[in-house]
Amino acid sequence: MFGVRSEVILSIYIIIFLMGLPANILALYAFSVKIHNKPTPTDILLLNLTVSDLLFLFFLPLKMHEAASNMLWDLPKFLCSITSFTFFSTIYTSSLLLMAVSVVRYLAVAFPVTYRLLHKPFYSVVASAIIWLLSMAHCSIVFIIQHHSPSNSSVCYENFTEKQLAIILPVRLEFFIVLCLVPLMVCIFCYLRCICILYMRPRISPGQKQKAIGMALGTLAVFLMCVLPYNFSHLLGFYTNSSPSWRYYTLLLSAFNTCLDPIIFYFSSSTFRITTKIYICKMLGLRQGQAAIQSESTRADSGQKEKGQD
Repeated sequence: MFGVRSEVILSIYIIIFLMGLPANILALYAFSVKIHNKPTPTDILLLNLTVSDLLFLFFLPLKMHEAASNMLWDLPKFLCSITSFTFFSTIYTSSLLLMAVSVVRYLAVAFPVTYRLLHKPFYSVVASAIIWLLSMAHCSIVFIIQHHSPSNSSVCYENFTEKQLAIILPVRLEFFIVLCLVPLMVCIFCYLRCICILYMRPRISPGQKQKAIGMALGTLAVFLMCVLPYNFSHLLGFYTNSSPSWRYYTLLLSAFNTCLDPIIFYFSSSTFRITTKIYICKMLGLRQGQAAIQSESTRADSGQKEKGQD
């Protein structure tokens, strides 16, 4: 593949794998325990986001093998299709789930009465299922493109023929609009409105306001840094009638999203914060720290029961 340095890609994939896997496994444990005890809409959405990131990471070693082979695919062809499908579908699932979390946060702040009436796990489960189906249906285009791939091709989902480009470029444009631009606009609207509403409420402490701003800016930063560049290559590719060679580097930014999502979890969920602190204390052998954090967990649970939400 011209213009792509395989050693750079391999190095970044290794860093992403080593950082993202333990963080998301910890998140999976934290949200699974919380949902088993007292599920909330946000926790269910974040659990699905964690599963999406873990699926991405489980298939990452195959992409690492590809990079180690100088971007040549010497594995069975069906693994190329499955790996590419999983890669792209989990990327778009993550962006849609982040959008859903922003909507839940906005409803909780702007319409608290309506939110409590809809505060049922069932709605989040249905929303998550729709998001998974939407992203997988879109990314099934991978199998169609690979079906039209030359039998002697030595690369995976790259170096497209004119026939393949005629199919994939319009679809990528639709990806950019439906799976990137729309979720980004929804997130911007929801979080800006949340910030405005919170600042107009004097009873909310400055610490809570700063936390809300930090979470909003963090989520928007993930979109702008990890999701938008790769999808912008779709827009540019459609107008130039080609697949930009540099798009692979923007895909690395999307892959790095699996390392940034746990940071959003940390600020979005008290459950994940407490589990992370306990895990760190266990690693360092700090028993007093564990006791203090477990006491904090008890107080947080009491606060949640009073508020009716996480």
